[in-house]
Amino acid sequence: MRRYLAVGLDCYFCLITAGLLARPYVNVSTTVTEVLGLLTGPALAFSFLNQVVLTAVAGAGLGKLIMGIRVIRLPDAGRPGLWRLVRRWLYGLSLLPLQPWYGLCSFLARAGTGPDAPHPGTLPNGCTGEPYTDPSGLRQVRRSDLAAHRDAMAFPH
Repeated sequence: MRRYLAVGLDCYFCLITAGLLARPYVNVSTTVTEVLGLLTGPALAFSFLNQVVLTAVAGAGLGKLIMGIRVIRLPDAGRPGLWRLVRRWLYGLSLLPLQPWYGLCSFLARAGTGPDAPHPGTLPNGCTGEPYTDPSGLRQVRRSDLAAHRDAMAFPH
């Protein structure tokens, strides 16, 4: 739940910032397509700054920092590199519009447990119902869990 709230906060901050930057250029005669064009550039720029630059510097974007989440590299729980973060950002931009579809497929895969239910691998469009996985080898963890893990690794039993 924290991860979803963090994503919501990131989207909120991104849209508010883009709106504030585009507001001086919008008037009564501005069309919807012009407004969308004015919002797209700042929204993408702020998204990049938040998801890539701030995560490289602080270990998480603004929403994740507020929710107490850190982005780590597996398997060593270290800070992710810049190129992994760029790849993750691009993957997120292409995956975000498809999240409702994958959520529905995942729900159908879990709900279809009866004897006549299709196998999860046979859902439409190859949807397997697998949980979210990051192709960059990055994970999101609670800050407190990361601190406990680092303490445990510093003093092995």
